[in-house]
Amino acid sequence: MKWAPDQQGWLSYIKFELRYNEVERARSIFERFVDCHPKVSAWIRFAKFEMKNGEIARARNCYERAVDKLGDDEEAEELFVAFAEFEEKCKETERARCIYKYALDHIPKGRAEELYKKFVAFEKQYGDREGIEDAIVGKRRFQYEDEVRKNPLNYDAWFDYIRLEESCGDKQRIEDVYERAIANIPLLRRSGIGSGISTCGKLNALLFVINYALYEELDAQDVDRTRDVYNLCLKTIPHNKFSFAKIWLMAAQFEIRQLNIDRARRILGSAIGMAPKDKIFKKYIEIELQLGNIERCRKLYEKYLEWSPENCYAWSKFAELERSLAETERARALFELAIDQPALDMPELLWKAYIDFEISEAEYERTRALYERLLDRTKHLKVWISYAKFEASAMDEGLQESDLRESDHEQKRKCLQRARAVFERALSYFRTSAPELKEERAMLLEEWLNMESSFGEVGDVDLVRAKLPKKLKKRRQIETEDGPTGICAIYIRTGIVYLLKLIETKLLAAATNSDIAITCRYEEYIDYLFPEETQTTNLKILEAAYKWKKQKIASDDD
Repeated sequence: MKWAPDQQGWLSYIKFELRYNEVERARSIFERFVDCHPKVSAWIRFAKFEMKNGEIARARNCYERAVDKLGDDEEAEELFVAFAEFEEKCKETERARCIYKYALDHIPKGRAEELYKKFVAFEKQYGDREGIEDAIVGKRRFQYEDEVRKNPLNYDAWFDYIRLEESCGDKQRIEDVYERAIANIPLLRRSGIGSGISTCGKLNALLFVINYALYEELDAQDVDRTRDVYNLCLKTIPHNKFSFAKIWLMAAQFEIRQLNIDRARRILGSAIGMAPKDKIFKKYIEIELQLGNIERCRKLYEKYLEWSPENCYAWSKFAELERSLAETERARALFELAIDQPALDMPELLWKAYIDFEISEAEYERTRALYERLLDRTKHLKVWISYAKFEASAMDEGLQESDLRESDHEQKRKCLQRARAVFERALSYFRTSAPELKEERAMLLEEWLNMESSFGEVGDVDLVRAKLPKKLKKRRQIETEDGPTGICAIYIRTGIVYLLKLIETKLLAAATNSDIAITCRYEEYIDYLFPEETQTTNLKILEAAYKWKKQKIASDDD
């Protein structure tokens, strides 16, 4: 046969020779057949022919020649499976295991799915516990490879893949997976850095770098490689667009653990210069404070406040530092600079810190002056209450220093008088300037009553009780976008229902004539009726009754 027919022609020729028991002629025809059609299926037929004739060595040789020629073919998976099954039939389990492992290392993961299934089944049948676990790990490794091949930005798959390799403990594989994962993160690519990355993507990139650095430092104990990971990340992140305080701090803390303080300072200094953040300032100041470098702490606080002058936390901590160093005037000057800032993020905390500072220094006159300055800016209820509590409790030491001959009873009386004066001022303000703030006014009186009770015999509880309001439960219409939903407002008192407001006269008449029930939507609320308002309310009711009687007499005369 000098021409090259298809496979069926060759197989028919081989069957013809075998029908006359011409095995050698059939073998020579198979040799020509695999030369003419060098495919996996042809070689497998040749090997099975030798196996059927009991020529195990010849069959093995066929598979080996096929692997040499077709090991990189697209159908190589089928060849390796057949070769491994042949060795398995020959009771050569170690040979079969080596074939499976060789195939899994050389065949692309996307074409080795059936091979993995066969290998796992083989290990379950012939392998020990370790071999079975290796087979299962290999199968999972194949699944993760397939997932990251389809979507290189599948962060969950990368994380799971890394955890799998870390559980196996192969350092080379772990580092390889980390390097591949980082190479696929857009954030850490040198071209097109930071373009089109979501917040979730940025956080995942940060987690990859942190996990990689911690692995190199704690597990692999490779200091130089850990430093390289941090440096790579810090160099490639576009800090002018976004930055992470955590990666700066972790890099600095790593250098501190290596007892390299100068490197840590350079890292934190670069962070402040390139991407200043609250966490970086706080940690840097904490480190310098632990090292006892007060001047560096002061310079850092100055930089902190230059960058964020509205930050009340920074102002109060700077003043607290000066106070701990017994620099009272410095601390006071810092508080004064802070409250003079045009904008503050949490001014109430700053004022409280300043007031607490003056109280701790027993500067009661300065504290009163601070409260007065604060009341010029805000008349909030909490400010009034805090001022009154200060006058009631913080005056004892000052009175003892000024006049030691006075008795405790007299001291308490003077404290109470000052506190009452503050409550009176606050009550006058809420009565005249903010009459709509009835709830705040009632809360103020409750605090006043509690203070009078706390003074025992010196206090006058009846003085405050006479000013307490009555609580009234009322109902009002619920306002919607289309206006009030109710038809009328109802006010119930002493069992009598008064109709105060009519919105639709026609609807009201229809309801009166035909007994139609009109439902209204209301909400309940608590209103406060103060003693000075009670007399006015009674006069208004009498005036309305007088007008009604006058109108009735006029209508009867008509």
